[in-house]
Amino acid sequence: MAADERLRRTMMFVPGNNPGLIKDAGIFGVDSIMFDLEDAVSMTEKDSARYLVYEALQTFDYGNAELVVRINGLDTPFYENDIKAMVKAGIDVIRLPKTETPEMIHQLEELVLAAEKEFGREEGSTKLMAAIESALGVVNAYPIAAASDLMIGIALSAEDYTTDMKTHRYPDGAELSYARNAILHAARAAKIAAFDTVFTNLDDMEGFVRETEYIKQLGFDGKSLINPRQIAPVNKVYAPTQKEILNAQNVMAAIEEAKRKGSGVIAMNGQMVDRPVVLRAERVMKLAEANNLLDAEGNYIEK
Repeated sequence: MAADERLRRTMMFVPGNNPGLIKDAGIFGVDSIMFDLEDAVSMTEKDSARYLVYEALQTFDYGNAELVVRINGLDTPFYENDIKAMVKAGIDVIRLPKTETPEMIHQLEELVLAAEKEFGREEGSTKLMAAIESALGVVNAYPIAAASDLMIGIALSAEDYTTDMKTHRYPDGAELSYARNAILHAARAAKIAAFDTVFTNLDDMEGFVRETEYIKQLGFDGKSLINPRQIAPVNKVYAPTQKEILNAQNVMAAIEEAKRKGSGVIAMNGQMVDRPVVLRAERVMKLAEANNLLDAEGNYIEK
């Protein structure tokens, strides 16, 4: 499965029944916008929320943001209608909640491909992701992550998971340690993205930053968010340092030099540069550009 290397530092939940937020979601500079048709929407509003998101996707320009929808689960009467409407609307990614087995992804893939055929969309253009929300989902994280070539990521959803584990959220996050590492390793093995869970206390920005620093250290691609105020702190945590940027620039220059010489070997300071170093440098440069840390000449801009 080929890795999709687009930046996904921030994935912000947008309730599917909130017209104002749906309309304005593109102005905040979030990497991925996730329209929520599931938990954020009451049972009596499911159909109207689906229609609202469908119309919004036809109407508003969300810029370069990746557009994701969290549909209702396959154990609900809204599941198939959500899939059909969102595929028809041209959504980028469908997120399946409460994923516990690879068979659930296989079923989703089958319905998505059928909807693409029905509505004349390019086959395979609608990608998939899974939310892991239970002990069974965590244990099956790798089979889920590798269940389809359409998968772009898996995410931890901590509230349902901690309930399933007969515990609750704690400030140090120890109760999530195994789940975070299992999901992250599954994602890396399957070469897809890994997303951390939301941080719900908007009054504790220090705690939010601390948790974001921790999940970045582990290796997560990014974090699920519930409020636009959380976007800038995440981007700051993921921003590379001046030293990291300079080293990445040197690696990229060595690549260009090797190309110029027609050499298959990339060398820097007398040392051979291997593929992991190149991949790391490419990501650093993407992050530097996304955070506007370089001027037109490629010089570091102090923030």
